[in-house]
Amino acid sequence: MNLHQFRFVREAVRQNFNLTDAAKALFTSQPGVSKAILELEDELGVEIFRRHGKRIRNLTEPGKKILSAIERILGDVENLKKIGTEYASSDQGNFVIATTHTQARYALPKVISEFTKKFPKVRVSIQQGSPEHLAELILHDQADIAIATEGLSKVPGIIALPAYQWQHIVVVPHGHPLLQKKPLALEDLVQYPIITYDVAFAGRKKINEAFARKGLTPDVVLEAIDADVIKTYVETGLGVGIVAGAAYDVNRDKDLEMLPAGHLFGTNTTKLGIKKDAYLRAYTYFFIELFSPTLNRKLVDQAISSIATVEDDPKEYSI
Repeated sequence: MNLHQFRFVREAVRQNFNLTDAAKALFTSQPGVSKAILELEDELGVEIFRRHGKRIRNLTEPGKKILSAIERILGDVENLKKIGTEYASSDQGNFVIATTHTQARYALPKVISEFTKKFPKVRVSIQQGSPEHLAELILHDQADIAIATEGLSKVPGIIALPAYQWQHIVVVPHGHPLLQKKPLALEDLVQYPIITYDVAFAGRKKINEAFARKGLTPDVVLEAIDADVIKTYVETGLGVGIVAGAAYDVNRDKDLEMLPAGHLFGTNTTKLGIKKDAYLRAYTYFFIELFSPTLNRKLVDQAISSIATVEDDPKEYSI
């Protein structure tokens, strides 16, 4: 057996059991992939895939365990490469951050600016998407870390570390009647059309839950993944906006005013996700601590070694 066979099996699963697509992804031929998988099955003495005619349809029960072992082996191979690269050139490489728009737009600019000053030879790239997409990038070794508020802590194979906490705010145009409501109540807010995040982003679940507990049904007229889009439509008078606190800047958002809403929707925790058993390069540790100073190298290593998924505030986390 060899690594090529392992990669063919893994890619066949990733490509939804389509061997033609798997071959294209690995820049080889479909017959070659099919032959390699059959040879591996013969050597192991079990079928890895269920078949219908010449097509593979799913994993067999032993195939599921074999895939798990293959994932571990290929992960270790990738780690060996990273270790070699680490010692050959510890201050250069590629660093991929998978994150949501809110984090990329508001939380990361200053951090990345400081990071590139320290590691000017490291090529940083940002991949944006939904929390589910970010998790896939991590699990498939297409990103080094993921940053999101939702989704990461429940994904098998990902260690989710709490990075920082934040609260929502309400944004309205100057002179809006809600500015007279202090403190703001959900009963006040529900009187107006609402513009806020898509259900998969930036604490939207907590917003929905807060209204539901009060038996209120908000009129959500627009959902977006981008706080700038939400604020733009608030400025047009379409409704009042609910966004992350970091998305409001008094100098930049001169046509808007904000009302604190943490007492209505609670506190959210942004998580930093890394793949279980991942090998982290020195500059990755530096970035993590720069992004969340409570997550020092010792704490991160302890979390990795214990395969822990941390849900608490980082200040309270200990292992």
